[in-house]
Amino acid sequence: MSANELTIAAARDALRKGDLTAVDLTMACLTAMDAGDELNAFVHKTPEIALDQARAADARLKAGDAPSLCGIPLGIKDLFCTKGVPSQAASNILRGFKPEYESTVTTKLFAAGGVMLGKLNMDEFAMGSSNETSCYGNAVNPWRRGNDETALTPGGSSGGSAAAVAADLCLAATGTDTGGSIRQPAAFVGITGIKPTYGRVSRWGIAAFASSLDQAGPMTKSVRDAAILLEAMAGHDPKDSTSADLPVPDFEAMLTGDIRGKKIGIPREYRMDGMPDEIEKLWADGQAMLKDAGAEIVDISLPHTKYALPAYYVIAPAEASSNLARYDGVRYGHRAKLAQGDGITEMYEKTRAEGFGKEVQRRVMIGTYVLSAGFYDAYYNRARKVRALIKRDFEFAFAAGIDAILTPATPSSAFGLGEMASADPVEMYLNDVFTVTVNLAGLPGIAVPVGLDRKGLPLGLQLIGRPWEEGDLLNHAYVLEKAAGFVAKPEKWW
Repeated sequence: MSANELTIAAARDALRKGDLTAVDLTMACLTAMDAGDELNAFVHKTPEIALDQARAADARLKAGDAPSLCGIPLGIKDLFCTKGVPSQAASNILRGFKPEYESTVTTKLFAAGGVMLGKLNMDEFAMGSSNETSCYGNAVNPWRRGNDETALTPGGSSGGSAAAVAADLCLAATGTDTGGSIRQPAAFVGITGIKPTYGRVSRWGIAAFASSLDQAGPMTKSVRDAAILLEAMAGHDPKDSTSADLPVPDFEAMLTGDIRGKKIGIPREYRMDGMPDEIEKLWADGQAMLKDAGAEIVDISLPHTKYALPAYYVIAPAEASSNLARYDGVRYGHRAKLAQGDGITEMYEKTRAEGFGKEVQRRVMIGTYVLSAGFYDAYYNRARKVRALIKRDFEFAFAAGIDAILTPATPSSAFGLGEMASADPVEMYLNDVFTVTVNLAGLPGIAVPVGLDRKGLPLGLQLIGRPWEEGDLLNHAYVLEKAAGFVAKPEKWW
């Protein structure tokens, strides 16, 4: 096994024992990253920064001052601002933008000894479920359907993060999740991805999509790694008014593997018409695994689930249209060339028309429409009321003693790049059907790889936890991971 194939936990132990140096580990990842260019996962490589950080990590390891991420090579989603390194949110409107500051999450990761290999591909401003809206072009899933050479989506919006971790280009990556953008790509590539409770991880220095829904989290090769990385990312930040002032537990220590007597809710509303039998079977298998581990399986109802997608696709574009108003060509990023006599209005219009891709334009227009005077109550206010009802459904379930909720992570395995392109955009939005409720309710959710479909592609299950109880949620996921025994890796074709 080459060093880049290690988990965070295994690499940490090898580094602390002196069996491996951070520089050697980083070099192994840089080599794999360069060999993986066909995946188009890394879009801004930072080898000099990585090697500087690795040398500093080796010095800390030698001195015996080594936090758990010391010397661990990571990929950073392009939505996170990284000082002096292009941070474009995969959009042409931010071409050339190099922030003068570091996001809170990356600051924490670097303080914990993390090594940045570079910035990762994603859907433009995190708007997409297939990584096909990026100004850098598509990220490609390292998995293939049997001997079929069709390029598959790694999911979105954190598609580059998913592809890079699954292909062992880095040991782990950061992602963000507004409606499923960590959990859906994790499921598509056979890795673990957790969206923490809203407010657990600071949003400061992350380009905003929908501020009441966005949350950053880890994308890793195992549940243990997710616990280690989440602990390093989480914590109160006075620079983010929505960040919770709560202590961060030792999530790794909470992985006891004991869930005896825990109640797992199975929401009947998640049984969708036309759901593939493979997803149905996977879900049933997951229930059996948790039951075998001593948990009690309970049927529950989340009656407002069917309104989640429409509510989400009103609220998220509304917030996006407000957040993206700042990209106007005045202060930073792209500015359109103006004709003689053009004024400020023409500058705004031309800059935004050139800088934003089609999906971002679509969502900004939807958002502007639902916030406009005649439609504010009919759409936006109504969606907010529905959101409150969805949150209440979960509150009732947890109040009735449910510890975690088990659902499918995605309605299918990864589809081919371009296969959805001609479809109605709503078809693409249906990819988020199992994940958006978790963002609307602000809850923690995790996707765990559980099996392969008949085409040989990974399928994942989702566990939803109580607010602020990521430790418990990770422990449930740990039990599911151990029972499923998913160890499949994509065959290397790149």
